[in-house]
Amino acid sequence: MAQAQAAGMTSEERTVIFASSLGTVFEWYDFYLYGSLAAAIAKNFFSALPPQTAFIFTLLAFAAGFIVRPFGALVFGRLGDMIGRKFTFLVTILIMGLSTFGVGLLPKYETIGVAAPIILIALRLLQGLALGGEYGGAATYVAEHAPQGKRGAYTAWIQTTATLGLFLSLLVIVACREFINAKDFDDWGWRVPFLVSIVLLGISVWIRLKLNESPLFQKMKSEGKTSKAPLTDSFGNWANAKIVILALLGLTMGQAVVWYCGQFYALFFMTQTLKVDATTANLLIAAGLAIGTPFFILFGSWSDKIGRKPIIMAGCLIAALSYFWIFGQLTHYANPALEKALQGSPVTVVADPADCSFQFKLTGTEKYTNSCDLAKAALSARSVNYKNEAGPAGSPAVIKVGDKSIVSHAATGLAPADLKAKDADFLKQVGDAIKAAGYPAKADNDQMNKPMVIALLTFLVILVTMVYGPIAAMLVELFPTRIRYTSMSLPYHIGNGWFGGLLPTTAFAIVAATGDIYAGLWYPIIIASVTFVIGVLFIPETKDRDIRSID
Repeated sequence: MAQAQAAGMTSEERTVIFASSLGTVFEWYDFYLYGSLAAAIAKNFFSALPPQTAFIFTLLAFAAGFIVRPFGALVFGRLGDMIGRKFTFLVTILIMGLSTFGVGLLPKYETIGVAAPIILIALRLLQGLALGGEYGGAATYVAEHAPQGKRGAYTAWIQTTATLGLFLSLLVIVACREFINAKDFDDWGWRVPFLVSIVLLGISVWIRLKLNESPLFQKMKSEGKTSKAPLTDSFGNWANAKIVILALLGLTMGQAVVWYCGQFYALFFMTQTLKVDATTANLLIAAGLAIGTPFFILFGSWSDKIGRKPIIMAGCLIAALSYFWIFGQLTHYANPALEKALQGSPVTVVADPADCSFQFKLTGTEKYTNSCDLAKAALSARSVNYKNEAGPAGSPAVIKVGDKSIVSHAATGLAPADLKAKDADFLKQVGDAIKAAGYPAKADNDQMNKPMVIALLTFLVILVTMVYGPIAAMLVELFPTRIRYTSMSLPYHIGNGWFGGLLPTTAFAIVAATGDIYAGLWYPIIIASVTFVIGVLFIPETKDRDIRSID
């Protein structure tokens, strides 16, 4: 082992890592383009609907890609364990790349009618299925080529790919917006990033075709020991199924919420809560990603020396202990005027508790009509903290801002025109009251301490690298070769696709229910804490395991 650790990386190993990582970067690039360009997609493919409803359906299609990821893990994991790693993740990148290119070519709703959104959703589902198979294949392939004692360092390159894919998609979109005016970008320019993916696909396929099959899979196949039923062997066997469940609860569940909180929710918090303009927020996030990304390799390499488990568990614990402070500091440095208003101008919602709902919009299509819900939604949208106070049964909700009281209303029993006028008057009263109380409509870039914001965002990314950098090696090492692809892919994609993907929706619902702009952080804090406890107690250290075992 010492000789393997001391030896330098061979040419074949460098090619394996480069090809696997590059292809996975492109897959994440394709996947994130849709979310980043949701507004333009809504205008082109759901234009028959009102703007807000169109955007909701666009986000639903985006969410569909996350939801089907575990099913992609089952489909392609099975193929990978039966047919081979190289073949399977060559197929996944072809599906992903062609689906993305297809979105760039897809005619608008005005051209082909309802077929446009139907085809769009089908392409999105194909993207999610492909991504569900890609990660497990790439991680398994690299790990099975890595020498003993270097799996953490080698697979850490795969772990950079999601962040680099997001970073690349943001850069391409910013560049397109720079050279294409806003009107043309919304009309046709949004297609360019999707169409560019065909070039990336060609490069990835060309490189991957040059690769050989995993040596461990080749050996297993030559001995006739490949699994004939990977799904049954993985999940029908309790000894292995128990490890799958522990991997989800004690590793990937917490890793996912730290990942999504440190990158996606941070961006959401900056733009939606702190009212930082989108371009500035994207550039600040991109800076944090650029500075923090090398730590994936650092923590992956460290995990070969001190173990995977201590680093991942430390990342979950530090995240759980620090999130409230970090996001509070983001408010302080990104929008100090909002911080001042939150501290000096308390707001109260007085409402009948029976009139208030927990505003969990799983699909995004639910509409709330109670006076309490409308009052809380109006304040949450303006990043206003508020206290809840029980009011008389049956009475409408009242918003108290200083010495002003604004009576809410129920969105029922009125003609559409009257309801629209009543909504507009209510929102104007709320807007005027909170403006007078010092709540800013948007963050002032001149008052923003950008270096400190970047430092805080970088710290969030470093937490991401702690939990994510070593996890591919650990998942690979938990399972035997004959069912490795299937077994590791499912807990990874349930953790990231479902627990991580639900973070923004759950966090927003908690904020609306409590009236505290930071309360949504309880979701990642609780999940990360549960993973820390289960991981410390039940997950074994794996860095010294010999993964050449077939059974």
